[in-house]
Amino acid sequence: MEESILQALATHYQQMRDVPLRALFDRDPGRFARFSLSCPDLLLDYSKNRLTTETLTLLFALARAAGLEQARDGLFAGEICNWTENRPVLHPALRRHSTQPVWVNGRNIMPDIQAERERMRIFSAQFRARALLGSGGKPLTTLVNIGIGGSHLGPEMITQALQPYGASGPEVRFVGNIDGADFQEAVRDLDPAQTLFVIASKTFTTRETLVNAQTARRWLQQGGVAESDLSPHLVAVTAYPERAQTFGVDPERIFAIWEWVGGRYSWCSAIGLSVAVRVGFDHFEQLLAGAQAMDHHFCTAPLEHNMPVILALIGFWNSRFGGAETLAILPYDHSLRRLPAFLQQCDMESNGKRVDRDGQVVTGSTGPIVWGEVGSNAQHSFFQLLHQGTHRVPVDFIGCCRSPYPLEEHHLELMANFFAQSEALMRGRTAAEVEADLRASGLADEEVQRILPHRLFPGNQPSNTLLLSALTPFNLGMLIALYEMKIYVQGVLWRINSFDQWGVELGKSMARQILVESRRLLAGEAVDLSRHDGSTAGLLRCFVAGQVAPPPGALPLDPTRGVAPGPHRGG
Repeated sequence: MEESILQALATHYQQMRDVPLRALFDRDPGRFARFSLSCPDLLLDYSKNRLTTETLTLLFALARAAGLEQARDGLFAGEICNWTENRPVLHPALRRHSTQPVWVNGRNIMPDIQAERERMRIFSAQFRARALLGSGGKPLTTLVNIGIGGSHLGPEMITQALQPYGASGPEVRFVGNIDGADFQEAVRDLDPAQTLFVIASKTFTTRETLVNAQTARRWLQQGGVAESDLSPHLVAVTAYPERAQTFGVDPERIFAIWEWVGGRYSWCSAIGLSVAVRVGFDHFEQLLAGAQAMDHHFCTAPLEHNMPVILALIGFWNSRFGGAETLAILPYDHSLRRLPAFLQQCDMESNGKRVDRDGQVVTGSTGPIVWGEVGSNAQHSFFQLLHQGTHRVPVDFIGCCRSPYPLEEHHLELMANFFAQSEALMRGRTAAEVEADLRASGLADEEVQRILPHRLFPGNQPSNTLLLSALTPFNLGMLIALYEMKIYVQGVLWRINSFDQWGVELGKSMARQILVESRRLLAGEAVDLSRHDGSTAGLLRCFVAGQVAPPPGALPLDPTRGVAPGPHRGG
């Protein structure tokens, strides 16, 4: 049945592919009302996509044929959704405030979640009250979160997004990159005696996180904190507490995360401790409540009125039939400047898969390449390509009706650009419109014809607009959960596992071997590099030598001309 619906969609797309988006609006004055949907404080306008009621009817039929409703129910019931690791996927349980049981291997996990949430509440309140003391009896005043991937991007993005709610809170900083510059910049002006490090790692084996954690220990000791006084300065969030204890973290300072929580979905667990410290636990709970509200909507709303489902189906339509390989996330709110990076990981690590649940290579593309930047900065970097380039790039515009800052004129300017850009991408500018403008400016006919092609805008770039009343903790929670569930829906449509990430392992295992070889080379030992290709072996030798030498036979640069000289031509 799925194949017949896919074929019907392909035929339908051929009928739709050359219909201008502006023509769809001209034919239907009620298009906005027909193709928009709202939850409390959140509006999704999807009318600027090349689709009709017939398109959606076929897409909803495809979702049902793919078993979406059953898959959705299974996710929330704790069924095995991560089948390559034989695990349920229960991050939605982390934001529930219900006492209704959720079972994993015969155990109700809700008491554990509630107990850990209460520990977070107490700890964050104590930290904010400066009641937690470090070396020498000084109060701890700065929290530095050490993580990578989901244990870094989620808390960092949320902390930035909710900055107005944390203005009076403690200083919170983040270290994610193994590049030493990241750590050095994070601790540059801090007092070791008043700094707490939260080591966030589900496995407590992630190399980048452990290297930074070891550096944190040395930094504390070099700053005057004795080995015996390190414990008050260390907290861990992990599913393997014994590993954190071996590292030196007091068992009372170890917060739990569970195997059924994927890293990129873990912000609503104790991985969000840094958020609770910065903005206060009450606001953290409002964040969870917003996510739970979207979860409830996803679980209960019919597919035809279901925001994550509609967003997912539109993405599937634009990708599978429209040939769009990327998705641009454009938040017109400076506080959401890390949202594109957060969603990049959430989507690409979840759905960047090429094999379906039967082990067969998927036909066609799966997850999009997700990228983006904050507006209106983006307009002065890559919007040229969006408006007049050769790529079809669907866009999600995200904005807020109200700003927490008192610069109202700034917000009006920002939102004027927000609305104008989605309209311009949709409408474009025709040759007749360009010609009329050029003639109105007094240009001669010859000049008009010369310039006209360069002023054309094809338009017909699809976009969704997500409009929030304001960027509150509750609304941010809804927004995050909206994208999480949209990503899951698309995984169901592609029949792929959205919850494993084997693709991150190969490069990491190879890096461990290269690290050993690099250390031996630096120590002056002879190392056989024949296991590597010629490029990698050559690059390693240059690195160990500490300088870049041209490969044999390379043409030297001519310093007087700044370019490589061409071959000698006789005559």
